[in-house]
This record gives sequence, structure tokens and C-alpha cells, in this order.
Amino acid sequence: MDFTFLSSTMITLLQAVPMTLLLFSLSIVSGGILALVIVALRVSSNPILSGFAKGYIFVFRGSPLLIQMFLIFYGLAQFSIIRYSFLWPFLREPVVCAILSLALCTAGYTAEIFRGGIRAVSPKEIEAARSIGMSRLLLVRRIIAPIAFRHALPAYSTEIVLMMKSTALASLVTVWEVTGVAQRLISHTYRTMEVFLCAAIIYLVLNFIILQAMALLEYSLSRHRRAIPPALKA
Repeated sequence: MDFTFLSSTMITLLQAVPMTLLLFSLSIVSGGILALVIVALRVSSNPILSGFAKGYIFVFRGSPLLIQMFLIFYGLAQFSIIRYSFLWPFLREPVVCAILSLALCTAGYTAEIFRGGIRAVSPKEIEAARSIGMSRLLLVRRIIAPIAFRHALPAYSTEIVLMMKSTALASLVTVWEVTGVAQRLISHTYRTMEVFLCAAIIYLVLNFIILQAMALLEYSLSRHRRAIPPALKA
């Protein structure tokens, strides 16, 4: 191991971390918002809306993210209605296409995670809220959403970690995030082991921070479930 080369490689790869964080944060936020819309359609009593949500989830969960990214990056340019629209200046950018594909994919998984959280809410709690005259909006805001989010948080934290690792696919559509820069370094130096080792360390640190943040959030949202100290019981 050449530690001088390792240190210089790490510095180079760290310069690409902001791009990785940009891909990750924007895809998680936009995908989460879209997932709320999809899960609302999924639990709707309207069979057309529910069927559309089921189809969306099936497509984006059933096809590889890499193919989705290629279809968006290379495929959208094939349609003249898009190529000559006001969206083209954005959709021709590799970063925008990468974020769009990541967001669309995670929305499908996240919608199912949130739906599982909603189904975990006890019907008795909903009935109790309705019995005191809560409106539908207040019921969702005060009862269903907080409980569902607590139940969905462990699975959602796994999805967030997977999305951080999925940002590596953006290198295949010419976005120079950590993996893309690592591949470019390997093509110049032919030192695969050292470069990918540095890249793996960066991803491990980023995912460690994410997992700790999610664990702290889960801890803060479940205070009521922690055991009461014996001294307080007395």
C-alpha cells in the first residue's frame, strides 16, 4: 500500500462528496414528496387512482434502477415534444436526469413503506379520534401520520441508505460523484484496489452518519415506549 497515493486519492475523492450529497439529498426529498402522493392514491377508495399507484409501484420496484436511469438519460431525447419543450434545458443535464431517476425509483419503494406504516395504525385509535369529533385532516395530522411514520422509520432508514449507495450509478450517465471520480482515477493510474478502498471508506462514513441520525430520530420519536424507571413508578 502506498499511503502517499492513498492520501492524495482520498483528497481527490472528498472533493466529489458534495455532488454525491446533492444527488442524495435532492432525490430523497423529491422522492419522499412524490411517495406521499403515491401512497395517498394507493390507499384511495377510487379504483382508478389506486390502480395507477399500484402500476407505478410495480414498474419502479420491478425494473432495475440502472435501466430506469438509462431510459431517462438517453430515451427522453428521442421525443421531439420533450426536446423542443421548456423542460429540455433541464432534462439534457446529466445531474437532473440522475436526480429524476433516483427520485422516481425511491418514491415507489417509499410509498410501499409508508403504506405499511399506515396499515400498522390501530383502528381503535382512529375510532377514538373520530369519537371526539376530529376532522379527517386533523386525524391524519395528529394520529395517523405520526404513528405511521414511527412504524415505517426502520424500513425507511434502510431505503435511505440504499439510496446513498445508489448514487454511485450516476457515474454511468457522466455525473462525476465519488464513484465516477474513482473510475476516472483508476483509468489514469490503474490502481483499482487503493482507489476503490478510499471510495468504500467514504461511503461507509456517510452511511454511518445517516444511520446514526435515523437512530437518533427513532429514539426521540419513541420516548413514550421506553420503560419508566422504578423510582418514578413509586
